[in-house]
Amino acid sequence: MQQNFQSIYEKLYEYYGPQNWWPAESPFEMMIGSILVQNTNWKNVDMALLQLRPYLRPELIEELSIDELAQLIRSSGYFNIKAKRIKAFMNWFKRYHYNLEEIKKMDSKQLRYELLKVNGIGRETADVMLLYAFDKPIFVVDAYARRIFYRIGYDMPTAYDGFRLDVEKQLPSHLQQYNEYHALLVEHAKVHCKSSPICKGCPLHSICDQRLE
Repeated sequence: MQQNFQSIYEKLYEYYGPQNWWPAESPFEMMIGSILVQNTNWKNVDMALLQLRPYLRPELIEELSIDELAQLIRSSGYFNIKAKRIKAFMNWFKRYHYNLEEIKKMDSKQLRYELLKVNGIGRETADVMLLYAFDKPIFVVDAYARRIFYRIGYDMPTAYDGFRLDVEKQLPSHLQQYNEYHALLVEHAKVHCKSSPICKGCPLHSICDQRLE
């Protein structure tokens, strides 16, 4: 059963309410968290951020060696790789003097292009940074979005940007809506549209084809 992406958003928002994402105390913490969460769950990221919290300023992260950083983020898994990725990101961030306001003035496409050139920053990570740190309206494609839209009845493009652009064509370019949409899809995937779905009480039940992978 095909439904437009706006109506899906509205049903999720009505059911779950505002999510007030990203869960972080600062944009810098948000960006570091977006790297730490790669290939792990948020519980492990929380533990890593707790260890890292005394150093959660760009100048302090810069002073840490890769080995020191890796030990602090050990609970996030793949910690040696992620430490190198954080350092690569910091090298890029330093080019702008760690100035978020300066970066926010950049063109979205150019900023995304630069982020994707940073070692370890893929499309999903770049887009959550664009959305939650740099205030650029963009749809984040993750495994949850793919699962939910497939089950509803959409045959979305397999390519990341094809999927993203298909959604963006239907939505107004409102930062807050994109912010909430990603968070609502994550929440819905955790509450109802799990690997083994709980369809009873699901806010999308009436419009869902209930296709399983």
